[in-house]
Amino acid sequence: MNRTLEHILPKVQKPARYTGGEYNAVVKSKQAVKTRFALCFPDTYEIGMSNLGCRILYGVMNECPDIWCERCYAPWGDMEEEMRREGLLLYGLESGDPISDFDIIGFSLGYEMAYTNVLNMLDLAGLPLRSADRRDLTPLVIAGGTCCYNPEPLAPFIDMFVLGEGEEVTLEYIRLYQLAKEECWSKEEFLQEAAKIEGIYVPSFYEPVYREDGTLEAMEIKPGSGAHEMVRKRIVENMDKSYFPVKTIIPSTEIVHDRVMLELFRGCIRGCRFCQAGYVYRPVRNRNPELLAQYGKAACEDSGYQEMTLSSLSSTDYPCLLELCDNLLDYCAPRDIGVSLPSLRADTFSMNLMERLQRVRKGGLTFAPEAGTQRLRDAINKNLREEDLLQSCRTAFSGGWSGVKLYFMLGLPTETDEDVLGIADLARKVYFAWRECTPNKARGVRITVSTSWFVPKPHTAFQWDAQIPVEEYQRRVNLLRDALKRDKSITYNWHDPETSYLEAIFSRGDRRLADVLEWAWEHGAKMDSWSEYFDYQRWMDALKACGLDGDFYAHRVRPKNEVFPWCRIDTMVNPSFLWHERELCYQSQTTPDCRTRCSGCGANRLLCGGVCNG
Repeated sequence: MNRTLEHILPKVQKPARYTGGEYNAVVKSKQAVKTRFALCFPDTYEIGMSNLGCRILYGVMNECPDIWCERCYAPWGDMEEEMRREGLLLYGLESGDPISDFDIIGFSLGYEMAYTNVLNMLDLAGLPLRSADRRDLTPLVIAGGTCCYNPEPLAPFIDMFVLGEGEEVTLEYIRLYQLAKEECWSKEEFLQEAAKIEGIYVPSFYEPVYREDGTLEAMEIKPGSGAHEMVRKRIVENMDKSYFPVKTIIPSTEIVHDRVMLELFRGCIRGCRFCQAGYVYRPVRNRNPELLAQYGKAACEDSGYQEMTLSSLSSTDYPCLLELCDNLLDYCAPRDIGVSLPSLRADTFSMNLMERLQRVRKGGLTFAPEAGTQRLRDAINKNLREEDLLQSCRTAFSGGWSGVKLYFMLGLPTETDEDVLGIADLARKVYFAWRECTPNKARGVRITVSTSWFVPKPHTAFQWDAQIPVEEYQRRVNLLRDALKRDKSITYNWHDPETSYLEAIFSRGDRRLADVLEWAWEHGAKMDSWSEYFDYQRWMDALKACGLDGDFYAHRVRPKNEVFPWCRIDTMVNPSFLWHERELCYQSQTTPDCRTRCSGCGANRLLCGGVCNG
C-alpha cells in the first residue's frame, strides 16, 4: 500500500472504501498488458460496487489477457480533503496507481446529479477538465450509461460517449485504441476512426447552432470528421451468449446491494410513457432460465451470499419466472438463501409466485401504481387496474405479509387534484384489503406511500412536456399529506423538489450547461445526490452567472418540431411513435404491451427486422 495512503486512512470514515484487495478483485502485471482501463463510478464505493453494469464490464475486460480494468470511485469529502492535502492523486483500487497513468478513463453515468463528481474526479486525477485541453491520446476520457442518451451537458469534458450496452463495443474501441498507440495516431485521428464504430458519439464532431430565442436550430457535423448523421445505440442480441459475472468482487465493507444479482432480461414489454429505460433498452431479450439458475447457484457458491435478487425492469414479466424460481428455490431453501423480486407488477403477482417467495423468508413487497386514478394510469400507459393492485395486496396479506410500499409520481402530464387525492384513496383501500385478509391483525400493517416529482426524459413520449413548477409540486405534496394525516397505518414520504428540478434541467439540457456545471464545481459542487453536500442556491447562482434560465429547460413545453440536443442519438424507437404515444396520453388511451400486440416502435430493426422477444 502507498505510504501516503497508510498515513491518510486512519483519519477517514470507512477506510475500506479506499484499500482494494477484495476477494475476486483482478490484479495483473502492468508489464504484461497493453491497455489499462480505469472504470470510474462517480459516486461512493457503496453505490458503485452495487452497479451490475460495472460488474459486467469489469469482467468482460479482465477476461482479455492484454487488458487490465481497475475500479475507481468518488471519495467522500473527508478522504478528498486528505488526498488534496497530501497531494495524492485519484487512483485505481487494484494497483494504487494514479488513473492519469492509465490509457482509458471510463465513467458510468446513471444519474444527472453525479455530473459534478465527474469533474471532481478528473481534477483529483490531475487532469484538465475539458477535452480540448487534453491534447494527447492518453488518457482517453469516455462515458457510458443511461445519461449518455443526452450527452450534451457533459460534451465539452468527454472525448467520446458509448451509447447502449457495452459488452461488445467496449472491446471494439479498445482494440482500435491499441492500434492507434502502436501506430502513433493523434487523438483526432483516433476519434475519427472511433466515430465509425456503431454506438460511438464523438461530441467534438458536432456543433450546436442556436436561435435568438435560445432554442436549438441544428446540430451541425464538423466538416471532414466523417461522423455519422445518426449514432445508433448498441445492444447485445443474444443474452445467452453475453457475459455474466459469476465471480463478482466481494466488497470489504457493506454496500447498497450486497447480494447476487441475476439479470433476467433486458428491455420492457410495457411502454409506460414516462419511463426512459423502458424505451431506450428496447427490444426485449430474455435469458434462458436454466442458464440463469446455473449462474445464480455458481455465484452463491463463489461468494457465500445469502440473498439473491432477480432483476429487470419488470421481473414478473419474465415468461419463465415460475420455472426459474422453482429451480433456484430447490437450491436456496435448504441453504437459507433468500430470493427477492424488487420490480413486481401488481397485475402479475400471483398466489403461485407468493408461495414460492415465502419458502425461504419474506422480504418487503413493493408496487408502483405511479398514479392514483385509473384515468391517469391510462394516460401514462401504466396498464394497471385498481382491482389488480388490490387483489395482489389481498394475496400478499393473506399469505402473511404485513407491509407494502407503494410508489407514485406527482406532476405527471394531465394530472389534476382528483388524481392526487386518488393516491390517498388507493392507499386506504390497500389498508382495508389488509383488514379483510390478514390472518393476524395483532401484528398491524405498514403501508408506505412514496411520491417523486415527475422529470420528463429524452427519448420518451413525454420528452416534449414540461415539469410542473416547484411551488405547484409542493402544493400537491401538501394536498396529499393533509389527506393522509388521519391514517396512522400509512406513512407518507416525498422526494425533495430541488434535486428533481436540477435533474429536469440536465436531463433535457444542451451544451451550454457545461459552463453551469463547471461554475458550480469551481464553487464547491460535488456529491449532489447527497443531502449533506447539495446546495440549491449554488446551482441557482451558477445558472445566473452563465446567463441561463433553469425554467427554459425544465418548465417549458416543447413544440413537436423543436430540434433536441440529443437529435443525433438514435435509440431505434421512432420519434413519430413517441409523439403518437404522447397524443394518446392526452386522450387517456392505452397502448397494449409488446407481448399482446406489436405497436411498431421500430426497435425490432436492431434484431434485423425480427420479432422482439416479448
